[in-house]
Amino acid sequence: MSTTIEVYDTTLRDGTQGENVSLSVDDKLKITRLLDDLGVAYIEGGWPGSNPKDAAYFERVRDLDLKHATITAFGMTCRVGSTPDEDDNIRALIDAQTPAVTVVGKTSLLHVRDVIRATPDENLRLIRESLAYLKAQGREVIYDAEHFFDGYKLDADYTLQTLQAALDGGAEMLVLCDTNGGSLPWEIETIVATVRDAFPTARLGIHTHNDSELAVANTLAAVRQGAVQVQGTINGYGERCGNANLCSIVPDLELKMGCQCLPEGKLANLTHVAHTVSEIANMMPNTQAAYVGKSAFAHKGGMHAAAIRRNVDSYQHIDPALVGNKMRILVSDLSGRGNILSKTEEYGLDLSTEAARDVVSEIKELENQGFVFEGAEASVAMLMRRHQPDYRPPFELVDFMVVVERRAGRGLFAEATVKVRVDQRELHTVAEGNGPVDALDKALRKALVPVYPQLQDFHLIDYKVRILDGQNGAGATTRVLIDTQNGHRRWSTVGASPNIIEASWRALADSVEYGLTVTG
Repeated sequence: MSTTIEVYDTTLRDGTQGENVSLSVDDKLKITRLLDDLGVAYIEGGWPGSNPKDAAYFERVRDLDLKHATITAFGMTCRVGSTPDEDDNIRALIDAQTPAVTVVGKTSLLHVRDVIRATPDENLRLIRESLAYLKAQGREVIYDAEHFFDGYKLDADYTLQTLQAALDGGAEMLVLCDTNGGSLPWEIETIVATVRDAFPTARLGIHTHNDSELAVANTLAAVRQGAVQVQGTINGYGERCGNANLCSIVPDLELKMGCQCLPEGKLANLTHVAHTVSEIANMMPNTQAAYVGKSAFAHKGGMHAAAIRRNVDSYQHIDPALVGNKMRILVSDLSGRGNILSKTEEYGLDLSTEAARDVVSEIKELENQGFVFEGAEASVAMLMRRHQPDYRPPFELVDFMVVVERRAGRGLFAEATVKVRVDQRELHTVAEGNGPVDALDKALRKALVPVYPQLQDFHLIDYKVRILDGQNGAGATTRVLIDTQNGHRRWSTVGASPNIIEASWRALADSVEYGLTVTG
């Protein structure tokens, strides 16, 4: 097994074939910079013959000062009955002016006969002549053997003939593709070993899809049998069930299999890259993604949290810092004292053991009422602060009233009246809003901003409502989660009640109190 593995990223081409994944040219250039800084060996920029956007990318990417990555353009062999010099797709590959090109060719007889409708010999000619033509133009040529594993099972001898045709055409890398994603790891190992023995001097790569939830495992299996290049996408984006996820493959190879994939020290950037790519693609991050997910090193069970306090390796397979992630202790009705003590240390608080037990009891009682604290760590912080003997809240609620009316000529409007106590003063304010929660928020700010002007920088950026027991009809318990941001700092709070206004107030008040006492 090679100790150096090339990482070939196809997020910008194969990744964009995933449902709901769309990238502008500027998006693709941003991701290119990220991937280059991460240290991947190849970035497949797109298919220049398929759309104007990819053609524009290849024109603009030439201006980037890349330090690590080689940009490659993707395309197919020339059409049946044609020659490379007269094929528009081949011409587009050349016009892209990339130092490397990746050419996909038909390997399975099913596709040769039923899709491109060529004879087996004609398909071999297309592969050989297309690659030779591109090689003669001074390009590094990578050959993607499409449907290789399915084709091997159908006719092993013919698939090997297609690889020989690619080598005869000058291919510098033979990439074996599990295009339909249906192969199993032991099949991959056996077939790759056969190819390695048939072409002992050839450099082999692997390109897998995740239709059987085995893309990562299949990639690792191929590396075990001699593959020196792994193809995949950031976060596993791709058609159908996605491509092999480089965010799992790379740390598996580096941390578990002793391979070098990225320049020294770059693995610690992996979580940042994964999250940034998801932001650029406007996709919600997978919180449970291996290595880079927010929950990848999150501990919820009381027994787990207690063990982690004694030995951090007791419930973690790696140090999360190796991939740029961090450990988190969650607080819920499954929590024990260890969870609370870990959270107090995280927030720099000092809670006695007895106080920690009190917090645990309160959390369990609140979760029984419908609260949930896993996604509302600011509310957890406030619970703990309120158990500090010297804690003084920045404000206290005296009362509030919310009215929603429909008036002729004006339509619906909401008005909130809030009375709060700051030190020994009572502040009484009224505000209108688009709805009852907006009116409450504005009335509270109106009361507090003269005392705490920093509140002007607090922005409510997300508001989620969930009905917990809908079978109770209009009397169902409602849970509200609020996200607030102050500059680049963001925090989440929770409230729950059969009354949606009260649930919203609990989350809103926690949000403001946390912002004033913790973020300043």
